[in-house]
Formats: sequence, structure tokens, C-alpha cells
Amino acid sequence: MNYLTTEDKQKIFKKYGTSETDTGSYESQVALFTERIQHLTSHLKEHKKDFSTERALLRIVGKRRRLLNKLKKEDIERYRKLIADLKLRR
Repeated sequence: MNYLTTEDKQKIFKKYGTSETDTGSYESQVALFTERIQHLTSHLKEHKKDFSTERALLRIVGKRRRLLNKLKKEDIERYRKLIADLKLRR
């Protein structure tokens, strides 16, 4: 039922954050949201009428966008690196 195990999350935090336990940095949060967005998108391709999941997906996309906007205002170089690493369009 769980789409991400604790080990998977630690790998994401280690890759994008400063350590395996760095759950608070913008990079690690955005990377985790991106993973969740990809998971929910694949779910919605199979279950087109699952509107509660669609709403959850839109909320997570909004949270990720707000975090990216904050990061962009604070440090544009970290923002650009994160966008390139995650292969996001912007």
C-alpha cells in the first residue's frame, strides 16, 4: 500500500538534501513532492474518475510551486540546480 518506503525516502533526502535525515530543506521537500506527484499521476491514468486523488494531486502541486517560489526568491542558483536535477520544465 505504501508507495515509498523509509529507505526510499532516505535516498531522496540524501540525494537532494544535505543528509539522510535532512527533511526540512527546500530541495528535499520538493524532491519528495515530485515523487508523490509522479505516483499520483500514474494512479490517475488508470483511475480517471478518482476525483479525491485528483484534488490531492493539485494540492501537492500547489505546495511544490510555493516552495519553489520561496527558494527562487532566496537563492536563484539553488533553484536552478534543483529544477535541472529534477528535470522540471521551469
